[in-house]
Amino acid sequence: MLRKILSLLLIAFIAGSINAQEFFNKKDLMSVGVYYYPEHWNPEQWERDIKNIADHGFEFIHMAEFAWAMMEPEEGKYDFSWLDKVIDLATKYKLKVILGTPTPCPPVWMGIKYPEIYLMDANYQREEHGARANMSLSNPVVLEKTQQIVAEMAKRYGKNKTVIGWQIDNEPEAKEDYSPSSQKAFKEWLKEKYTTVEALNDAWGTRFWSQLFSSFDEVHIYNATSVGWWGANPIALLDFKRYTADTQGAFLDFQAEELRKYIEPSQYITTNYVAKGGQTDPRRSNKMDFASFTAYPNYGSNNLGDLGFRLGDHTVLMYANDYYKSVDGVTGVMELQPGQVNWANHNSLLQPGTVRMWLWHCFAGGSSYACTYRYRQVLYGSEQYHHGIVTTDGVTLSQGGEEYVQVVNEMKQLRKQYSSKAKTPEILKNRKTAVMWSFDNLWNLDRQRQTYQWNTWSHMQRYQGILHSLGAPVSFITEEDDFEDYEFIVVPAYEMVDEALVAKWTKYVEKGGNLIISTRTGAKDKNAHLWESNLSGIMNDLIGGEIEQFDMLPGGRTGNIVAGDKTYQWSSWGDLIKPYKDTNVQASYDDQFYKGTACVLKKKIGKGTLWYIGTESTDGQLEKDILKSAYEANNVEVEDYPEGVFVQYRDGFWVAVNYSSENYELKLDEQTNVLIGEKVVPPAGVTVWQEK
Repeated sequence: MLRKILSLLLIAFIAGSINAQEFFNKKDLMSVGVYYYPEHWNPEQWERDIKNIADHGFEFIHMAEFAWAMMEPEEGKYDFSWLDKVIDLATKYKLKVILGTPTPCPPVWMGIKYPEIYLMDANYQREEHGARANMSLSNPVVLEKTQQIVAEMAKRYGKNKTVIGWQIDNEPEAKEDYSPSSQKAFKEWLKEKYTTVEALNDAWGTRFWSQLFSSFDEVHIYNATSVGWWGANPIALLDFKRYTADTQGAFLDFQAEELRKYIEPSQYITTNYVAKGGQTDPRRSNKMDFASFTAYPNYGSNNLGDLGFRLGDHTVLMYANDYYKSVDGVTGVMELQPGQVNWANHNSLLQPGTVRMWLWHCFAGGSSYACTYRYRQVLYGSEQYHHGIVTTDGVTLSQGGEEYVQVVNEMKQLRKQYSSKAKTPEILKNRKTAVMWSFDNLWNLDRQRQTYQWNTWSHMQRYQGILHSLGAPVSFITEEDDFEDYEFIVVPAYEMVDEALVAKWTKYVEKGGNLIISTRTGAKDKNAHLWESNLSGIMNDLIGGEIEQFDMLPGGRTGNIVAGDKTYQWSSWGDLIKPYKDTNVQASYDDQFYKGTACVLKKKIGKGTLWYIGTESTDGQLEKDILKSAYEANNVEVEDYPEGVFVQYRDGFWVAVNYSSENYELKLDEQTNVLIGEKVVPPAGVTVWQEK
């Protein structure tokens, strides 16, 4: 069993499932469902609840992802009678069902008999029963018991017509595991990657501080908690991140393969990643049909503007909508909380309309379905203060519940206006833009930020936000994707590169592509080593210059940059670039002892153009002006939406949502057919329209 999971860790396969879009009927636009936990409630209330769910217009229910102890109360003894009853009720009331595999929460008997199933934290303390996501995913017993429960569920419901899909696990986390089984699996992962210990020593740079290994048996997981953040080997820690993400991805694929032995091809397989989870890499799993996500409006932070703490973080769905659809072409929000939670720093009530706005933003971003966590507010347990669609009485709609029902009814109205003949406007095709993103680079940059002001995730989202403000449709791509599908590609802080990637970038530009690369891109090779030649190494010819030094200013201090007749400020990072003679300098520093040194370059390569933005401005205006100029240079008209206002097109419909604290007036002409909302979009407002 362990050998099987290790092979999954290390070898990528192409899933043999049908095209993900075929699971959803385009004319349904976005179906809406709800989480239901029958195990939390008196069985006498089940039918009432299921009937009410159907009467409110919901189309499916989601169950069972935390119910392992209910399904297998004793080892090898299964009880699905309770779940059968609820699925029968769903069938009676014409609801579909998504089932979750229960692996987030192993039953108590499992930990008592097999204590080795729990992962170990950085202090080598085993986790215990009562939490979730507490298992060691490389442990043979975990894999065996997982296979058994998944197989039993799939055999029972794999041909049930009411069951439309499966969610594997829940919000999968790539948790660091220092247990003996993980230590063993990590060594096997390293052997597969490096083959020889000499290659490992070279990659990790173990000659530094006498860290040399004579065999793989001597290797252990580097523990930054024990060794110290500064003293730990950064390349070894990067490999541990990679291994941990691979282990998580393989665990999902392991379950997907087991499900497919028994389920109908019409039942899809997915999981719900945390929308902006930076530890788990969804692309490391390739046996599921598509990736879903979890997104909550109430994160307990101030966010954007005076009302931001009640409207939610606008960057959550901005990222999730673009990223998760890019993975497999289809996505949906599996959890979207309808109100307050129990874990935020502060749990303010949401502005009326916020839940509805988030749902419409999901629709605008391409979600095929939206599901709420949860239907009923639980009366006990650690999530007592999680709002539900209904309040504690099990019947009365909460504020968020009313907004869900409103969206259900609005979606029915929209379906009447749907036309399969609708075509994407030509202007959006011209603006089509990709963001190249890699979690490996995120992990490595976060290990050596060099300044507390640097934030890799925020740096990437700055560019993503600018693209949305310009009205550009955004996709996320990898090195393996076809670059020629996009007129514009933005590469923010892509630290580790090799000759093949630089050559692919060069070829893309030569053929007429527009490539915008930001600072810190190409600073290291794929083993996270600096270049021997100079700071920009193999990037020199591509960007048209050499990075001779870089600077960072203390917090609260800014420097000036001049570009044409405009002046900008910077603080967190600045490359000092020596341009080549065939390169156009777009911006230079206007103070400090290196005044006049270039920081932004533009270079023609064949039929296309490259921009290198070697700094991070304090407010993003420099970056926005450069991106805008890139579109304008290609005769592509762009918009100028304020931050927090999103205007997107989908399936014949335009959708505007407003996370800002100010009214926004849309520029709509007389040929516009407004279906929902008004021309002026208030905070938490939604407007939907069609062009006649």
